[in-house]
Amino acid sequence: MRLNRLFAGTALALTLALSACGGGGGGEDDTLTLRRGISAKVDTLDPHRSSAAWENIIIGDMFHGLMQHAPDGEVIPAMAESWETSEDGLTWTFKLIETTWSDGVPVTANDFVYALRRIQDPAIASQYSSLLYIIKNAQPLNEGRVAPEELGVRAIDDLTLEITLEEPAPYLLGLLTHYTTFPVPQHIVEQYGEAWVQPENIEVNGPYKLVYWVTGDQIVADKNPSFYEADTLCFERVSYFELEDLAAVERRIEAGDLDINNDFDGGRKAELDRRLPGWARTSPGLLTTYWSFNSSEAPFDDVRVRKALAMAVDREFLVESVLTPGFIPAYNFVPPGIANYETDRPEVYWKGLDRAERLEEARRLLEEAGYGPDNPLSFEYKHRSTGDNPKAAPVAQANWNEIAPWVDAQILRQDTKVLYADLRQSNFEVADGGWLADYNDPLNYLYLLDSDAGQQNYGNYSNPEYDNLLEQASQERDLVKRAEIFAQAEAIMLEDYPITPMWFQVTKNLVDPNLDGWAENAEDNHRSRWLCPKDVGTDTSETE
Repeated sequence: MRLNRLFAGTALALTLALSACGGGGGGEDDTLTLRRGISAKVDTLDPHRSSAAWENIIIGDMFHGLMQHAPDGEVIPAMAESWETSEDGLTWTFKLIETTWSDGVPVTANDFVYALRRIQDPAIASQYSSLLYIIKNAQPLNEGRVAPEELGVRAIDDLTLEITLEEPAPYLLGLLTHYTTFPVPQHIVEQYGEAWVQPENIEVNGPYKLVYWVTGDQIVADKNPSFYEADTLCFERVSYFELEDLAAVERRIEAGDLDINNDFDGGRKAELDRRLPGWARTSPGLLTTYWSFNSSEAPFDDVRVRKALAMAVDREFLVESVLTPGFIPAYNFVPPGIANYETDRPEVYWKGLDRAERLEEARRLLEEAGYGPDNPLSFEYKHRSTGDNPKAAPVAQANWNEIAPWVDAQILRQDTKVLYADLRQSNFEVADGGWLADYNDPLNYLYLLDSDAGQQNYGNYSNPEYDNLLEQASQERDLVKRAEIFAQAEAIMLEDYPITPMWFQVTKNLVDPNLDGWAENAEDNHRSRWLCPKDVGTDTSETE
């Protein structure tokens, strides 16, 4: 349990104080508070140990990197005042603004150097370290083959940071909005170790600072007076609630106790539009739901088994009758709308087959692999407890049974945080998962199946040809040729079936119509710093 000593024994009093909020409700406390629901339990707020989109909602409110997203998703400067790039695209030099941590200690280029070395420290075992292998010597450092000083980052002076890359990266500025690239306060991390993110210890350079954290209660962050644009913040406090029960979310909103939630039951959108006019927000997003096969273990070490199960699931029925309106059946991995992928996109060949033809082919494949009445295929499918995923599971179970009576799929609903832990440990046979873009480039999806991707490569897929094509694409500076190479790689992966793409999602949020500053964006990134009650108002069009 994480408990700030300042608030020990006063959880009830704090809860009452949080009733005076931006989206409704009333109370005697005059602290203007934004109340945000997040869809799963928080495991960590350390930028180097997190890999969860719901944790990013909080981490991104507390820490500021070189770049940030504007409300509409545009990449704009944050700590970076300006930057220059070498002719070969490998060396980037950033000039930093002058600002401090929340304890008054200056934020310097050395804090970035320290952070980028720390995330590659094998002792940290960051789930996201491979995201930054684009930095020179990042992978060798993560594997313990070079010293930290050999990482391609250095402080030229206190306000000048140089980053050297392994290959050109047209997406780098977008990547630098991601929390894995944020600075952390070296003086605090070294003093408190793993406890540095506890409320009584943490120091931040972003808009809000953690002051309270009790699992099962709430997480609270107050305005950071040292933030360089603190005077632009409308809300003095942000309270985050770990809410997996979407029915409970609706009840909280109707009671005036919640301003935002990052999910809702998509099948109920029409009902929500009636009961909560203007709250339900959807827009095309860079989100793919895909199911992974553990191809390192039988029976899923046989591509015929993986392919048969992929073919049998009725995606059209799911998106038309079960899931959130606006979802699209997925027959490839990289979502539509992604940048830097202007080429003919690969898809699985059986997209054009009707339902009966798909089932016939799936049955043939399983029989060819040795399964039948005398050797039934039994396996377990794990799925997340949040979003549309519980509704899809029984449909998939029925679809697989349609292949033949001797196909027996058991479904297991798991807490979302627990399921992702199982995925990272390859503790599954077939499992549900999803990916929301960290940056707007096809590599952010395709690298997940690279043999060097580590824990993000859930089923331990390995194909040297695929890896080589990703490496070629990373070295190619012509964006058209780069996209064509990516398409070749994706086509190979799709035929290997380490995963089966299921559907492309729309973003889903419940947002009080009385909030200003909210804008839909494909990466579903919505920082609290941009939001205001309508009667306060703010201009979110300006950038640093």
